[in-house]
Amino acid sequence: QVQLVESGGGSVQSGGSLRLSCAVSAYTYSDYCTVWFRQAPGKEREGVAFIDSDGSTTYAESVKGRFTISQDNAKNTLYLQMNSLKPEDTGMYYCAAEMGLNGGTLCMEYEYNYWGQGTQVTVSS
Repeated sequence: QVQLVESGGGSVQSGGSLRLSCAVSAYTYSDYCTVWFRQAPGKEREGVAFIDSDGSTTYAESVKGRFTISQDNAKNTLYLQMNSLKPEDTGMYYCAAEMGLNGGTLCMEYEYNYWGQGTQVTVSS
């Protein structure tokens, strides 16, 4: 069973930075997608940053230029560096993974089967 555990959330003032981490217990396939989702109260869940096993990344327009997703394959850890944070970035952040991909399907198109428990990010103005 694949397990994901997030850490690194917290409270920060507008303009500040946070780095989220997601420890992945195992990659059961060599090809995979991992993603950071966020959900604010009363809003739909949003995929903010995606990275695949080749290192290709995709970002939501709302975070482009401010957030960076990366992965350390030696440590089985996914990161999200968040800079220039805004109050609208507030929400619960979840990492998720999908393993054993269908060729030609983009990471943003998958229904993710493995999820972490979430970590809260609060940005005050």
